[in-house]
Amino acid sequence: MKEQNSSLTPGLMQTDRENPSSKPSRQTTSQDRFWVIYSTLRERIALLIYPPGVKLSESDLATEFGVSRTPLRSALNRLEAEGLVESRHGVGTFVTILDMDELREVYQLRRELAGLLGQFSSGKIDKGLIDRIQEIRRECEQVEQADDPRYMFAKCNIDFFWALMELVENRALTEAMQRLFYRTARMWPALTSDEEILAEAKVFLREIDETLRTLEAGDIYAMSHVHQAHISLAFKRLADYRERN
Repeated sequence: MKEQNSSLTPGLMQTDRENPSSKPSRQTTSQDRFWVIYSTLRERIALLIYPPGVKLSESDLATEFGVSRTPLRSALNRLEAEGLVESRHGVGTFVTILDMDELREVYQLRRELAGLLGQFSSGKIDKGLIDRIQEIRRECEQVEQADDPRYMFAKCNIDFFWALMELVENRALTEAMQRLFYRTARMWPALTSDEEILAEAKVFLREIDETLRTLEAGDIYAMSHVHQAHISLAFKRLADYRERN
């Protein structure tokens, strides 16, 4: 994947959505700084702006965000607890390498939690959500023509995930699902070829279409089963790709 601008894509990261338990009107400045640093680094890892194995320069990041090492270290500690970075004593902090066995286990749990989307939703589907998902679909249609198809696909995948999370009213479920999602989000751009990414984009378009049909019908339970089915099949396709390579 070619190098991307180190600034996060405008509109992709919103601090309040990344912290489902936060109340922005009551956040302190230190909380704001932590969530901006944490969610920005997490998004960059998912988009392969920071690919697996790369070393993160704490001094450079502290300068970029205009903070001391303390809030930066807090963000890195959380990312390490979530399996996205690892700290090597006396060496530095590195983005973790993807492991197929771990990905398999995470996908199994993601599949089970996806079945709970309908149960923990208010059942209210507004037009704004439908419009956002339709826009994501239009962006996904552009993956084949994109200068960097892997980056474009990863961005659409992240945006779609957060659109679905708008339906969940249980904070504990949202937090669990987001942590598991980011453990696996980078697997497509990191572990597949351009040809395989284009094939996945077509599968993803079908998932979006099926999701839109269920949401337009007002059936969130059916939507959750659609999402669950696609998660169930996704890892199998990745494993097949890896075997062929």
